[in-house]
Amino acid sequence: MSTTAAEIAEAWRRERPGTPVDSIEVFTPIVRLAKMLGDDRARVLRAAGIDRATLDLLSVLRRSGAPYTLTTRQLTERTLVTAGAISQRVARAEREGLVTRAPDPVGRKAVAVALTDAGHAVVERSVDAVLGRDSELLGGLSAEEREVLIPLLGKLEAFVRAQSL
Repeated sequence: MSTTAAEIAEAWRRERPGTPVDSIEVFTPIVRLAKMLGDDRARVLRAAGIDRATLDLLSVLRRSGAPYTLTTRQLTERTLVTAGAISQRVARAEREGLVTRAPDPVGRKAVAVALTDAGHAVVERSVDAVLGRDSELLGGLSAEEREVLIPLLGKLEAFVRAQSL
């Protein structure tokens, strides 16, 4: 059984009085939870036969609405990965028949990436598996607890993002 965050904080208070430990009982569970959720997500994705990067790409295209086409620039902005990473993801998905690439009729040098029927089927199946599992994992919280947690996590995320710039 692992040490609780409260036990870790208390040990630091005892061993190093004056050390700021106020973050331990917040961040230790978040870090542990992120690890467990990441491991669980990896298992779900493996079972669905897709990797995280490909699902991310296909999901962004699917959420964009019909005709499920975005430029590589739009994909880069919406996935928060580099243009090089998008290029690699698109190339791999294109080889697998999940997307097509073509010159964007609107932009001069832009490349339009479109979801194929096969890509659409993969993302539908995969998203159901991932979000279904996520819903199961939220079963430990009531609807009221989620309503409290969601804005707090958003507030913390925004503050940490601002501090990271």
